[in-house]
Amino acid sequence: MRSFTIVRLPFCSCLLLFASILVLADDDVTSTLIIGGSKIDVTIEAGKLKLSQAELLHWVQSAAEAVATYYGRYPVPRAQLQIIPVDGSGVRHGQTFGYGGGLIKIRVGSETDVAVYVEPIARIQAKQMTAERMWAELVRDMPKGLPQAGDQGLDHTRSWGRTYWGGALFCFVADVEIRRQTQNKKGLQDALRGILNAGGDIRHDWPLADALKAGDQAIGVAVLSELYAKWKDKPVEVDLPAMWKQLGVESSGKTVRLAEDAPLAAVRRAITSADSSRQSPPSTSLPLSAVFAGRAVASPRVRN
Repeated sequence: MRSFTIVRLPFCSCLLLFASILVLADDDVTSTLIIGGSKIDVTIEAGKLKLSQAELLHWVQSAAEAVATYYGRYPVPRAQLQIIPVDGSGVRHGQTFGYGGGLIKIRVGSETDVAVYVEPIARIQAKQMTAERMWAELVRDMPKGLPQAGDQGLDHTRSWGRTYWGGALFCFVADVEIRRQTQNKKGLQDALRGILNAGGDIRHDWPLADALKAGDQAIGVAVLSELYAKWKDKPVEVDLPAMWKQLGVESSGKTVRLAEDAPLAAVRRAITSADSSRQSPPSTSLPLSAVFAGRAVASPRVRN
């Protein structure tokens, strides 16, 4: 049986957001970020890195603030993050663990640009990204999640594209369908917040069916469970060009034009709007903030 922890994909992947990472450090450096009342203990292990420790912490801070904005609060009261320098380029690998309140290990090289469906939405709502850039990247990359020859459904196809972008495609289709069925009053963000508020965070492993059911209960329609039942054991074709047209996303090379007269233009706007989940209030009234504690770090400065 598949298990599901709602915070693992968005939280880990949101920490893989930004490019050009790293620093020279002879010793491990540990600092604490305070994000909306939650604490993230960040350890940068010794190694050769390109950027300063302060820039690395700002990278983590930005990602954590985007997560807190998307979910209405930071998912767990305390988490540990280990940044491990490795040879090569990009964010090489990430793992999440539920013990100790939540532990994430990320192995980092030099530069990366990673995206999944909820990441850019969180970044837009946190004012770290434009909607035009998000839609341009989705138009470019979402076809990687479409089923190929021999596909046996999301549960049984282990290729990189179907595992990574297939999940993003599922989220995208689910978001649009939720908004269709609720007259644009609810979306995937409401479902994910509902799962989190029901207890589905990194500290607990749930059967996937239970997580989807909790999400459906939060939005009042059974979109997640029904869509998963259709996709899990067999390939399902998605007409992406038709969806882009309905949403008013018109591709032009590496950029897009957003058409406001498209049939689902209101749905497109709601997906990235910071007010799209105003009916799902944050679980805490604490302001979003970030404070560095522990070992002092230098002002951001790129090292040659």
